[in-house]
Amino acid sequence: MTAHSAWLVTDGRVLASADIANDRASRRKGLSGQTHIEGAFVIPNCRWVHTFGMRVAIDVAYLNADGNVIKTVQMSKMRLGVPVWHARTVIEAEKGAFARWAINVGNKIEVRDSDNNHDNVEPTSQ
Repeated sequence: MTAHSAWLVTDGRVLASADIANDRASRRKGLSGQTHIEGAFVIPNCRWVHTFGMRVAIDVAYLNADGNVIKTVQMSKMRLGVPVWHARTVIEAEKGAFARWAINVGNKIEVRDSDNNHDNVEPTSQ
């Protein structure tokens, strides 16, 4: 499994570190089996998720092609989500993270490659 590291950024502030699912193996495994989630998990080209095999509840944000949050939900373990047809990217994090990070519908979220981050952005506390 190869997940690649990045930062979630909005309005010039870093929300969290993120792993990007950049192959089938990392997409298939996702966050299943984890008892604690640090940061976020980003799934490009995705419109729906499930929580089968997960040990914790999660926050889920659906982003459109422009990176705008079009829907957020909290999902319990062992649930099947509803497809969000206009979504292009999904961000998952431990339940309660979006409240701490102030992620809401309408926010624009950028996923910035951690190896290629030349902007002056400061991490926020989690």
